[in-house]
Amino acid sequence: MAYIQLTQHWMGRFLASDPGRIRLDKAARATVSLMVSLFTTLLIMRATGHTLITPAIVSGMIGMLGIMIVMDNTKKKMKRTTLLLGVAAMIGITIGSSLAGNAYYIDILMVLSIFSSFYFTRYGSRYFSIFMITFMMVYLSSVLTLSSSQLPWFFMGIWIGVGYTYVLNFILFQRTSKNLKQSIRSFHYQSNLTFNLLLQGMQRRDMTKKQRKSLQKNVLRLREYAIIVSGYIRDEDVQEMWPGLKPAQLRLYVFDTGMLIETLTDSMRSLKKAEALEIDEIRRLLIWVTKSLRDAKVLAPQYEEQNLEEAEQAVQMLRMLILELLDKEEQPKGWVFLIRRIESIANHVIEGAITIQQSLHSPNRPDDEPEEEKEEIEQSPPAEKEKKLKPSTKKAYQALIAGILAIIIGQIISPAQPYWVLLTAFLVLLGTESIGRIYTKGFQRSLGTIIGAVIGFALAKLFSGQSFIEVILIFLVVFLAFYLFTVSYTLMSMFITMMLAFMYDILLGGITLSLITARVTDTIAGAAIALGVSTFVFPKKTKAKVAESINEFLTELKPYVTEYVRSFREEVNVKELSESAFALSQKLQVIREEAQSLYQRPGSPTHKEMTRWYTVLTAINYNARHLIASAYRKKFEYPEELVDVFKNMEEKLDHNIETLIRMLKTAEHDGLMHSLDHEREQIERLAPIRSESQRDLIHHLYYVWRINQSIEELGRELGAETK
Repeated sequence: MAYIQLTQHWMGRFLASDPGRIRLDKAARATVSLMVSLFTTLLIMRATGHTLITPAIVSGMIGMLGIMIVMDNTKKKMKRTTLLLGVAAMIGITIGSSLAGNAYYIDILMVLSIFSSFYFTRYGSRYFSIFMITFMMVYLSSVLTLSSSQLPWFFMGIWIGVGYTYVLNFILFQRTSKNLKQSIRSFHYQSNLTFNLLLQGMQRRDMTKKQRKSLQKNVLRLREYAIIVSGYIRDEDVQEMWPGLKPAQLRLYVFDTGMLIETLTDSMRSLKKAEALEIDEIRRLLIWVTKSLRDAKVLAPQYEEQNLEEAEQAVQMLRMLILELLDKEEQPKGWVFLIRRIESIANHVIEGAITIQQSLHSPNRPDDEPEEEKEEIEQSPPAEKEKKLKPSTKKAYQALIAGILAIIIGQIISPAQPYWVLLTAFLVLLGTESIGRIYTKGFQRSLGTIIGAVIGFALAKLFSGQSFIEVILIFLVVFLAFYLFTVSYTLMSMFITMMLAFMYDILLGGITLSLITARVTDTIAGAAIALGVSTFVFPKKTKAKVAESINEFLTELKPYVTEYVRSFREEVNVKELSESAFALSQKLQVIREEAQSLYQRPGSPTHKEMTRWYTVLTAINYNARHLIASAYRKKFEYPEELVDVFKNMEEKLDHNIETLIRMLKTAEHDGLMHSLDHEREQIERLAPIRSESQRDLIHHLYYVWRINQSIEELGRELGAETK
């Protein structure tokens, strides 16, 4: 299951820390594009006898932003948007320079650019990129007050920046399949690290609190990696790296591996508590299974049948032990079913791994399902048009009002650089909807700016006059800002402010405390304006946004659970639900992010309520993922009477989830939830006993009961009654 056997924990942590090295790759490309664009333009300017440095700065900025803000979903669209950035930058700098003498026109143009960047996102992310670059160029040209004779040099710098962006994105680093391979490798490293911690826990009688915490932390990190990896699994990349392998096979393998490790972790804790690991044979077999799966090379380039032989033998021995324990006359102990669960998921991981190896070495065998049918299944009817304003329109009006206020306040508190307030308000509104998210982002940006101003001012003073060192520091902090962007917005803001401090020192021949203090004041003012506007103009309260995110989670859950139940009476490919399992985990993470500001008020009723809801939703997600951890099931044997029982279960689950969605949308406090106790009683009474059937029907429905109980619980909290 791994490419190498890790012997150093710290080395594995380093290799697994950035799945696919996506952050490193993008930050490096942005920094390199900035450097080569800037220096190329500067060399051309010097070679032609011109001393202007600003065209080189604009060129570097275009090169850097071209990497970061082009977000189209296909490579063809990204190429077109990259070229359009050059056109937009030329238009922006031309209009900005021609209107530089009239502050009112510049104000109007900048506000319209911000409004358009949000409004036109309804037609695609390309328009955000285009209007954002226009805004930046208008901002720069208004500050620089360019003459018409200087414009050709800026045009040259713009296209040099665009050219390097194009080369770095689509020629030198065009293989997105490389990211997939690196992501899978990172996932393997993280899996190995967690397997090693599990083995240590199995071999010791007791685990310390620190060891338990470390194990749980690694399991959570592995879950995050699995979600990230699933996002990079695209058909063309899979075919390029592993011809013959289907994306669904790879996605299911990643899912099953993560679920096996989670199950081992949870079960080991319970087995230790029940003293089951004191039995030498059980401990020996579990260690053997864990080691053999850790060492199996599933995606090895050279196929070797013995790769999975030991893992198969270990699981077979564990299965025989379970049968021996279940065949005893007395009632089996509860922990036997924990071991059975481990055996079941381990077996599915091995079966999936064998299927992958067969696909890799038999690339021409027919697919299980034609691609045309898959496309039909994935397509969904277009949603009905709503008469309400679209979110992009609401955000555009918020940006319009915030922009006007920011310009007015900027002129009052910082007449020399009035547009910094506007820029901050724009960036804080970007990517946020609820009041709570805007507050959190504004606070993080303000805090990062304050810290960055202090550190940047001190370093700029220390290295003042040493331009070479300051230029190196600029490139370093730009790289760190982009590398940590998705990790910490506060740190990103800190490094951007440090970059400004160095640039001010180089361009202005020195930096003053009043100058850097003004930027901090502008940032806080811009964040406050964004928060104020979002509070009064088309406000979306944090609780409303959280409820909306919960509804999206439940909407994804409904077909997932009902399809699983339907598979007991009809032919349903349960394995394909693994993609929905990843989607559920992603939506749960969105709920957590949207509710972040609510968690900052411990002790309040809202905090307690949100904590409670998130705990229950986490339990639902956990149970839902366990449903398809046994995804290779064959047909079950059961009496004909249970067919209608399964139909009733589907209808009740569908009704319960739909009722909860409706109550969250309308804030109604009445509804009816259906218990599955009657169906559970019938299944437990009529299902074949273990000695009569190879497949335990009750075992496979356990998590369905748990999910419905959680749904009922949330419904009752909203005022629903249970029937």
